[in-house]
Amino acid sequence: MSKTEPPKDQDMPEEIAFSKGLRGQFHRPGATLDLPLYLDAKLQARLVALASACGIALSTLVDELLRKDLETIEGQ
Repeated sequence: MSKTEPPKDQDMPEEIAFSKGLRGQFHRPGATLDLPLYLDAKLQARLVALASACGIALSTLVDELLRKDLETIEGQ
């Protein structure tokens, strides 16, 4: 191997090349990321049923519950 050749990466298959890649192609300034939230299956089922009975979306119900809990915690 000559000094001008970079060492070959054994983990990367040769058919995968980034030579024509475009840096920052999918970057969106100011974009926000909604993190996934995983609930216990039984708890999620109860919340889904409650949200349905109230006629609201599950995310709306969870937001309201968390806001109330935070207000309670911060008020102590």
